[in-house]
Amino acid sequence: MIRFLKALILLPVAILIVLLAVANRAPVTLSLDPFSQEAPEFAFQLPLFAVIFAAVMLGVVIGGTATWFAQGKNRKSRRQLRREARQLRYETERLKAQTPSNTNLPATIPAQARSI
Repeated sequence: MIRFLKALILLPVAILIVLLAVANRAPVTLSLDPFSQEAPEFAFQLPLFAVIFAAVMLGVVIGGTATWFAQGKNRKSRRQLRREARQLRYETERLKAQTPSNTNLPATIPAQARSI
């Protein structure tokens, strides 16, 4: 079911990406020199779709990095809680091992104690 839903979503997205790439094949000049417009020192001829895809990928990387840093407090808290749960589990097992299994506790409360 999950596989079908992935295909249902990703197939139209893939078709749109291919259509975008085919429609924007014309080369554009990507210049990294803001001072010389006639003969830029650092310029590249790239298809427009490559520039668009590179910009989108850069945005995804920057957004993912920002989200990762923003979630740092949550990850730290989760590590601490996991560590505490592990210590409590270890202590519980240790205490269970120390306690004798055949304790002489009464199964019911005697009638005398109930009347008090």
